[in-house]
Amino acid sequence: MAKRKRKKTNFLFKRGKLQLSGVISLILIFGLVVVLAVQLVPRISFTNNQQSTNLSTKSHQQFIQTIAPYAKEMHQSYGVLPSITIAQAILESDWGTSQLSERYNNYFGMKGTIYQTTKEMKTEEFVNGKWITVTARFRVYNSWKDSVKDHTMLFVNGTNWNRNQYKNVLTAKNYKTAAQALYTAGYATDPGYPNKLIEIIQSYQLEKYDQ
Repeated sequence: MAKRKRKKTNFLFKRGKLQLSGVISLILIFGLVVVLAVQLVPRISFTNNQQSTNLSTKSHQQFIQTIAPYAKEMHQSYGVLPSITIAQAILESDWGTSQLSERYNNYFGMKGTIYQTTKEMKTEEFVNGKWITVTARFRVYNSWKDSVKDHTMLFVNGTNWNRNQYKNVLTAKNYKTAAQALYTAGYATDPGYPNKLIEIIQSYQLEKYDQ
């Protein structure tokens, strides 16, 4: 005697018969998922993009407006053009987002040798016509103002081997001359460093702070 085939029973079928209530429920669930996907996904995407754009623009302006008054104060006391100070901070710290600036308040890539007041990190240097990765010790500061002050005093006091190393930076009458003097004095190894500073200054009209 042949075995009797067991009729299928689940959400859609009961004893082999298609259940209308199950089909309707499935259609409603699918429709609800589609509606939510259409309504929520574009809205979330638009909101995130809009917030990102506004935050990026606002943070750049806030960065400049925050550092500018102190840069002008340093200029009045020591002679370093504010536009140069601000542009270097922007370039060296990537608008205060670099690991060195966020963790250690070092906005100018200032190096040091004292173990207790420095941290070892990797950096890019332009050597013999090409970029290489090197490990160096960078100074740690309690605040961004300490970083700005130390950066200024480097130009004022020079280095241990040349007290007048940055004399031309201090005496420069405009940002273009100062930017070139920085590279000539050996502040950066990147041959494009002066032009990068000049571009930042012109893009954000930082020369107005030199007046």
